[in-house]
Amino acid sequence: MITAIIIMLSYLIGSIPSGLLIGKSFYKTDIREHGSGNLGATNTFRVLGVKAGIVVMIMDILKGTLATALPSLFGYFGLGMEWNIHILLIGLFAVVGHMFPIFAGFRGGKAVATSGGVMLYYDPIFFLILIAAFLISLYLSKYVSLSSIVAAVVAIIYSIFTMDPIFIIVVLLLAGFIIYRHRANIKRIRDKTEPKVKWL
Repeated sequence: MITAIIIMLSYLIGSIPSGLLIGKSFYKTDIREHGSGNLGATNTFRVLGVKAGIVVMIMDILKGTLATALPSLFGYFGLGMEWNIHILLIGLFAVVGHMFPIFAGFRGGKAVATSGGVMLYYDPIFFLILIAAFLISLYLSKYVSLSSIVAAVVAIIYSIFTMDPIFIIVVLLLAGFIIYRHRANIKRIRDKTEPKVKWL
């Protein structure tokens, strides 16, 4: 029962539409009506600027971190100490919530920041490796979408070397989400119509 509650909470945490909240609360703007129409940090950067983008990115990362930490938090308060589900799978539900948020008509982001947040809690060193891969790619290419895909590929390679079956499966799922949800960006990169970042 506690596990089911935690899974539901993880999905609901992931469903918090950070970009929509920041846009409407501070800029009187629904970012779904501008740019790519996406609720993630990248579209927030494009539509609302660097400051708003950074805030939304941090919020989206922390959604994954908080959701993955839920079993530990529940254990801390004495609400169940034995789990029959891996914490990475708990975090996975937050990413699903981010992509298909119940609070925003099931139209969400592309899973990058929230997936990173899951890894931040589970393996902070791995998270830093992914950040480094993303930033290096972004500096060289100026494409956020391509850098997200590069980080996803680095994640897959790293996971294989861990020899941890659950970790590998979850990373493959998260990387798959990220790559699939960037398929339109891949086409635009090929056609040379994908926007490049101007602030780096």
